[in-house]
Amino acid sequence: MSVLDKSIVELGAALAGGEVTSRELTEAALQRIADARTLNCFVTVCGEQALAQADAADARIRNGGGGPLTGIPLAHKDLFCTDGVKTSCGSRMLDNFIAPYDATVVARLKQAGCVMVGKTNMDEFAMGSSNENSYYGPVSNPWDVGKVPGGSSGGSAAAVAARLVPVATGTDTGGSIRQPAALCGITGLKPTYGRVSRYGMVAFASSLDQAGPLAKSAHECALLLGAMAGHDALDSTSLDLAVPDYVSALHDDISGLKIGLPREYFGGGLDSDVAAAVHAAVDVLVGLGAQVKEITLPRQDLSIPAYYVVAPAECSSNLSRFDGVRYGYRCANPVDLEDLYKRSRGEGFGAEVKRRIMVGTYVLSAGYYDAYYLKAQKMRQLICEDFQQAFAEVDVIAGPTSPSVAFARGERTDDPISMYLSDIYTNAANLAGLPGISVPCGFVNRLPVGLQIIGNHFTEQRILNVAHRYQLASDWHDARPPAAEAP
Repeated sequence: MSVLDKSIVELGAALAGGEVTSRELTEAALQRIADARTLNCFVTVCGEQALAQADAADARIRNGGGGPLTGIPLAHKDLFCTDGVKTSCGSRMLDNFIAPYDATVVARLKQAGCVMVGKTNMDEFAMGSSNENSYYGPVSNPWDVGKVPGGSSGGSAAAVAARLVPVATGTDTGGSIRQPAALCGITGLKPTYGRVSRYGMVAFASSLDQAGPLAKSAHECALLLGAMAGHDALDSTSLDLAVPDYVSALHDDISGLKIGLPREYFGGGLDSDVAAAVHAAVDVLVGLGAQVKEITLPRQDLSIPAYYVVAPAECSSNLSRFDGVRYGYRCANPVDLEDLYKRSRGEGFGAEVKRRIMVGTYVLSAGYYDAYYLKAQKMRQLICEDFQQAFAEVDVIAGPTSPSVAFARGERTDDPISMYLSDIYTNAANLAGLPGISVPCGFVNRLPVGLQIIGNHFTEQRILNVAHRYQLASDWHDARPPAAEAP
């Protein structure tokens, strides 16, 4: 069993006590990444840079400095800008892009002493639910290499699950942290929109994107969120609110906590065995003193159509900057400016990105803006109101993260609608800007199941508390996939 099986709480104590060095942890992570190349989790591995950062962390610890994250190896999803390191967004369009600065999330975790070992594979420009849309090829699920790890943060989720790194960052636009966390059997947190800076995070859909941590446990997610969160003057959507101590509330008693179970989350389309695992997890919370109430989110069925109008519209606008002129991929030997635009974009973007750009351009075009985009925004407001009515009755909302466990690679690539429905329980939280966490809660056919816990705005402490208390009473998050075994 690798030293990387330990939690970052245990690793932090070992580092502080001199039992292990950050260089030793980093070397172990780099070796695990090299041994697990077939999972295809990484786009870039930063060996020399990581070892230099590890040596700096060791010096900091020896001098009595540092904090709970100092010396901990981590990986960043490859859409966070990293100074001097390629930031590809999983796309040919940015295969040659070297970021000239650090994203705020990267800078804050670097300041906390984390050691970046590399950049993880992802669905191109974060568009996908299976990590099959990457220019660098698909990522494999550590539990079954023939299955998908979920997306778009599939590389980060698979890397943590396979014990290549203790923790990683991801982004969640419609479920892209929570869904791969569920399919890979780890814990993934999407914070409230605006809680974590988006500066230096390459945009997909600006009103939906939010950065968050992926780790084995809620305790670890709490530590990472504490370092990542906070106001950033460089991001106009960053909220100027104090960052609470997320770790301090983890052990709070949940007696009397009211958990809402939306009837819409347990209807048709949900695998019956997944439903049984989720209900069993809720029963554990009831055993800890929580109360359950059936609630309704009557406009839940509007979330998929609303999301797939709003997100492509914003993607169409954001990705217009990639035109072959300023930076990124440029086609060879263009005959004129129009040819440069067409071939650079046609050759640089993959099929799913093109599909969403076309949909987004259509819904924003003259004559269709009112019929589609404006109507989708009105639907979004109705979905927000449903959640607020529910939170007037309950403290948190629980349900499945994904309607099924991990599916086979290629199973849904020719059926975009079926693929989009993978996020049916997650994207409403993005439309409403709410925080949500997915924690492992069982297995179906030897593949992990995720329990999702959604809270009201700025209640990350509460959902982390519920998740942590559940993990103290269960051990699903400690399960090791076959790919985690040393070669």
